[in-house]
Amino acid sequence: MARELKRNSGTQLGYQPLYAQQQARARRWSGSKLDRDAALRDRVLGQLKAGWSPEQIAGRAGQSGQARIGAETIYRFIYAQIRRHNDYSWRHYLPRAKSKRGWRGQRGGSPARLMAHRVPLSERPAAVADRLVPGHWEADLMAFSRYGQTILMLHERMSRALIGSPLPTKQAEPVARAIAAALGALPPALRQTMTFDNGTEFARHYQLAPLGIATYFCDPHAPWQKGGVENAIGRMRRFLPRKTDLAQIDAAHFQTLIAAYNNTPRKCLDWKTPAEAFSEHLLHFERESTFPPARE
Repeated sequence: MARELKRNSGTQLGYQPLYAQQQARARRWSGSKLDRDAALRDRVLGQLKAGWSPEQIAGRAGQSGQARIGAETIYRFIYAQIRRHNDYSWRHYLPRAKSKRGWRGQRGGSPARLMAHRVPLSERPAAVADRLVPGHWEADLMAFSRYGQTILMLHERMSRALIGSPLPTKQAEPVARAIAAALGALPPALRQTMTFDNGTEFARHYQLAPLGIATYFCDPHAPWQKGGVENAIGRMRRFLPRKTDLAQIDAAHFQTLIAAYNNTPRKCLDWKTPAEAFSEHLLHFERESTFPPARE
């Protein structure tokens, strides 16, 4: 009752039922601003047709003295027309021509804060960033459009060598086992660190500690900080586009595709191939670990 009196009382006569009813009716929504103002609607639609985005229209209107309108008002008007008339041609007024609005991401949604034993990238040894020392890896998953089809990609930062392993699942336990199986046979000097993004598939990273592999994580929403493996996956998309059905690719053919990547010369390696560069490191450490023959 107090709210009703406060909202609908006149300054001179106080609360009057008839006046209160008129005030309530005036406050009722009577359609979008673009529904009510034909001139404004024609101008906005004309600018949308010319390729302007709703944000550009709203910003320009505030500077040119024209009737102000918000970008959200424009978006709501377009999507209302699609729903009202079931006419999806209205979507072409929008820059990306989407017929349905997506969910807006919320800040703080990264699982990084829930990752056990997570060590941030800022604590990774500085020598890793220079790519001058072998044995430092980056990991990521290469996803495909068919549900459940994923490849684990491991990229060695210095040689740019790539190891690929198809996965039956994205669960953290099998992913950790696959990483350990891929790197377990290498000399310890060639498996020193591993850098991940903050995906939950890498939550069991600490299971790599028995192999002497220290694990580090990119900052939230910054997968570009492990750009080597991101670039490698982009190159592999030439052979394995997202629509590929991995069930149609046998193990031998898959390894042939990985070998094609590793045997392609790279400018950053002075035109050596990743396979050649990695083999040099491997032979070097094998020679160091071999004892010289005893003198007689």
